[in-house]
Amino acid sequence: QLASSSFLRIGQLSNVDLNEDVRELETELPRQHPNEIPHNEKLLSLKYESLDYDNSENQLFLEEERRINHTAFRTVEIKRWVICAMIGILTGLVACFIDIVVENLAGLKYRVVKGNIDKFTEKGGLSFSLLLWATLNASVVMVGSVIVAFIEPVAAGSGIPQIKCYLNGVKIPHVVRLKTLVIKVCGVILSVVGGLAVGKEGPMIHSGAVIAAGISQGRSTSLKRDFKIFEYFRRDTEKRDFVSAGAAAGVSAAFGAPVGGVLFSLEEGASFWNQFLTWRIFFASMISTFTLNSVLSVYHGNAWDLSSPGLINFGRFDTEKMGYTIQEIPIFIFMGVVGGILGALFNALNYWLTMFRIRYIHRPCLQVLEAMLVAAVTATVGFVMIYCSRDCQPIQGSTVAYPLQLFCADGEYNSMATAFFNTPEKSVVSLFHDPPGSYNPMTLGMFTLMYFFLACWTYGLTVSAGVFIPSLLIGAAWGRLFGISLSYLTKGSIWADPGKYALMGAAAQLGGIVRMTLSLTVIMMEATGNVTYGFPIMLVLMTAKIVGDYFVEGLYDMHIQLQSVPFLHWEAPVTSHSLTAREVMSTPVTCLRRIERVGTVVDILSDTSSNHNGFPVVESNPDATQVAGLRGLILRSQLIVLLKHKVFVERANLSLVQRRLKLKDFRDAYPRFPPIQSIHVSQDERECMIDLSEFMNPSPYTVPQEASLPRVFKLFRALGLRHLVVVDNRNEVVGMVTRKDLARYRLGKEGLEELSLAQT
Repeated sequence: QLASSSFLRIGQLSNVDLNEDVRELETELPRQHPNEIPHNEKLLSLKYESLDYDNSENQLFLEEERRINHTAFRTVEIKRWVICAMIGILTGLVACFIDIVVENLAGLKYRVVKGNIDKFTEKGGLSFSLLLWATLNASVVMVGSVIVAFIEPVAAGSGIPQIKCYLNGVKIPHVVRLKTLVIKVCGVILSVVGGLAVGKEGPMIHSGAVIAAGISQGRSTSLKRDFKIFEYFRRDTEKRDFVSAGAAAGVSAAFGAPVGGVLFSLEEGASFWNQFLTWRIFFASMISTFTLNSVLSVYHGNAWDLSSPGLINFGRFDTEKMGYTIQEIPIFIFMGVVGGILGALFNALNYWLTMFRIRYIHRPCLQVLEAMLVAAVTATVGFVMIYCSRDCQPIQGSTVAYPLQLFCADGEYNSMATAFFNTPEKSVVSLFHDPPGSYNPMTLGMFTLMYFFLACWTYGLTVSAGVFIPSLLIGAAWGRLFGISLSYLTKGSIWADPGKYALMGAAAQLGGIVRMTLSLTVIMMEATGNVTYGFPIMLVLMTAKIVGDYFVEGLYDMHIQLQSVPFLHWEAPVTSHSLTAREVMSTPVTCLRRIERVGTVVDILSDTSSNHNGFPVVESNPDATQVAGLRGLILRSQLIVLLKHKVFVERANLSLVQRRLKLKDFRDAYPRFPPIQSIHVSQDERECMIDLSEFMNPSPYTVPQEASLPRVFKLFRALGLRHLVVVDNRNEVVGMVTRKDLARYRLGKEGLEELSLAQT
């Protein structure tokens, strides 16, 4: 499968930016651009590392923790709350910024195009209006796509799969950088204004996560600024907890659903959970939705009326008018089935499309061209549908922002235009709340069909964009259609209000695509402000998930798998009890002695073929009677800091005279530890000895080699480990279990299958 390394390296650039040191190698390679990149979904990529969620309890760490007294721990706790409040405020402000800018730019675009269409309807020559609309869209999307494709490819898509991976413990390169945040926000604004079938809600989750990771570190590595605050939190353990708070704040800013945000980050993300964390995350979400609410209320000029809790506001559903009866429950369940089938179809189409993109459209210029093509096609489809639609509605009493008259009589507007000629959020709300009779069934059917394919084509483009709103829109359209046909069948009886069915259809479609259950139920309930619909929404989502999972997995999981990320699910595969740690582990293990020659350490770290990150430390002088038992575990990053500070002595029996390293030295190097190539060790220094005993973690987690795979998996997943040492009964190291070894096994159609590992 793997041709030559140069061939692969060029292929990699498509979805992940390589590190700086590889860039130099790039230029030496012959610049051949393959037309096709072989991509096999049965691979796991080795370029993703794990996070060190587990603290290294070496002597330095223990000494520092023992020095901290009770009051100091209290200030750390207060700092955590302060950080959560700051995360909430900043996420809310970013959401406000996106919302206000999109509203103004989109309004400007629609006014220009509407004026143009009105002008040309009278004197003929509407093709010029179409050209104007398509050109505007394509040029805006071009800018949005260029910044993503050429500056920061990680910002593409909604960012939810990447954040899921990060919270699962996988270090996706560049995912929580400041640069990613800036590109993400600009990209979202441009792609929504460019009229693509996208929402601005998904990327809010990524933005919240980046904000959280940035604030909790108290410095910016991109800007080279260190604010000397929050130094205690500079490690993966703390950073990851804050990132889950940021993701929750993002959800609650997007939907005005603080509880939904907490449940989202519980369901999709965080692998470790305790009550304090829940409470802090809830605090961050509440603050973010409150910030958004107050700023937008001031912006809209009614400062005391907190009426816009989220970026999307479904509007209130009145319980009197919109109750539901027992006999509707089977209808809702049927809608759930339809949503599950349509969602599975969406995911299957998107799967083939993404495979095609990975194989053929891997160069940034091609990606930009594809994005422009999609933008132009979206505008053209919208225009043609509006042009051909003869569905006219009276203007008075309707709340349309940009009514297009076209060929309707005076005082009427084209109802297809409310669906296409508007930002998707507004279209969803009008589908939920317009009075019965505002839409022609033919209009809705055509709109659903077109928008389904457009949204499917758009997700996975190189623009930052979410899939939440398009799927809600598709679902609301066919749900409303369903409601209208029901009221035809029942001769217009009172309970068949189309708005209610639009809501259920939206829930079913979204559940069928992303397969979230708990958090989505709560988000929909909070966004509509109506608790009575909790039960039907839950039923619809459960049905959609069960039906959809029968065919194909959820959209986000599918994209995680397509990028070959070693993702660990909640449980080991069910049929894996027959495997033991001996069969799963990687051997042979590179061990270090407790007092080791510097040259040996440098050689082990510089060896590119075995790019290990954790090394078991064994007893230094095994004589015949004593076995080389396991003494501890040391990480690559720690060894690099030791070499950089030159913590070594000439002979083994000399004690160390120079200043001792503090934990601060390790924290200052985090998160970008220098590569081993940048550290110069002279020939004399290679002969020195280095004593690892106070820097290694003396109590690493180990398992005996007879342990079964589910047991190993549980230990690994629950503690968020990065390395698990496998020992025999004499405490000698026989192997090492890392994330790749466990993620290799997963349930396929024929039972347990093992994935191969690849260097891509």
